[in-house]
Amino acid sequence: MVKLMVVDDEVLIRAGLAALLRATPGFEVVAEAADGEQAVALAAATGPEVILMDIRMPGVDGIHATERILAASPVPPRVMVLTTFDLDEYVYAALRAGAAGFLLKQTEPRQLISAIEVVAAGETLFAPSVTRRLIEAYLAHSGESPRPQAVPPGLRHLTTREREVLRHVATGKSNTEIAAALTVSEATVKTHLNRTMTKLALTSRAQAVVLAYETGLVIPRACLDADVPTA
Repeated sequence: MVKLMVVDDEVLIRAGLAALLRATPGFEVVAEAADGEQAVALAAATGPEVILMDIRMPGVDGIHATERILAASPVPPRVMVLTTFDLDEYVYAALRAGAAGFLLKQTEPRQLISAIEVVAAGETLFAPSVTRRLIEAYLAHSGESPRPQAVPPGLRHLTTREREVLRHVATGKSNTEIAAALTVSEATVKTHLNRTMTKLALTSRAQAVVLAYETGLVIPRACLDADVPTA
């Protein structure tokens, strides 16, 4: 059974999602929360494996709730944020906070169930290239450059090869493609990536992509295009 928690401040949406999931074989809804503060407390008390997290809520929003839950959990749950718009600063911030991915609220029930099964199995909801395109599309849409972030202490402790792997991840390559580019085995790539995630205290591949952009390891194509002089 996959243990789930549903977080949404709109009672009809929350109740509808919970009812759908309870009716799905293999799923167990262990908690429902009406806001971020309640979500943090219930996550600690019930230990869900997957959390459906609304982003925009009064008080503690879904982004800060995600950060607090992931930081406090010995075995971090997989958080999927629910949003109305896909090109949105809140989605970008949620990926930075460690969310495994996002789903639009108009997603069909069968797609929602399939997405939960994917992340519950430990897979990423999106391919790295999708996360990269999301980030670059958001930057192009908003006209912003990545907001300067403090460099995580662990970044200075990465080996040269770990930095190479992180750069490849951020440009959208799969583990198989990275292995081919570096002429190493896929198992070696996974080892380097796992060590990188541990050193940087990251909980998702999407979070690693965001960090690579914000620390300057990778420059968004949108910014590169903006620097090309026109004739």
